[in-house]
Amino acid sequence: MASQEIEALSAALARLPGLGPRSARRAVLWLVKRRDTALGQLVEALAAVQETLVECSTCGNVDTRDPCGICADPRRDARQLCVVEDVADLWALDRARLFTGRYHVLGGRLSALEGVRPEDLSIGRLLDRVAEGGVDEVVLAMNATLEGQTTAHYLAERLETYPVRITQLAHGLPVGGELDYLDEGTLAQALRARRPVG
Repeated sequence: MASQEIEALSAALARLPGLGPRSARRAVLWLVKRRDTALGQLVEALAAVQETLVECSTCGNVDTRDPCGICADPRRDARQLCVVEDVADLWALDRARLFTGRYHVLGGRLSALEGVRPEDLSIGRLLDRVAEGGVDEVVLAMNATLEGQTTAHYLAERLETYPVRITQLAHGLPVGGELDYLDEGTLAQALRARRPVG
């Protein structure tokens, strides 16, 4: 039986996404075995982030400075604005290094079932950023869910009065995907988004 403090650490780790009680116990055991190196570094990193963590007042990203590193980067193309549901989506897109513009985090998606309304998201701030000028294209990078597509449609309607090009991420067949393993929704979207060959 582990001490109360070690059990508390296991319980705290088990609340992290992707970790259950067994995985958390394995992580704790790994940290305990390497307490002279790994445990101290983890504690220092967590303390540093806790002291300096802020939400970017421009885009809604999470960073240790405001504005965040993406908004402060002069190499970023301010004419392109990619709208995402959550910070995790921003990080995933930016990790791919394919989009060189700036981002805007909504903080969720519209959902009648969950009671999420437009005023619950940072849509007003998005419209303010576009109204300030300097943005030529708004990329709606919503998840391919019913709520995500509803949010994208709502945003497109709100943005159509501004002189910006509104685009959306393509949906359809994943690279390497086999047709007989795909669901009907993915196949339908792929057929609707078909394009000429050559």
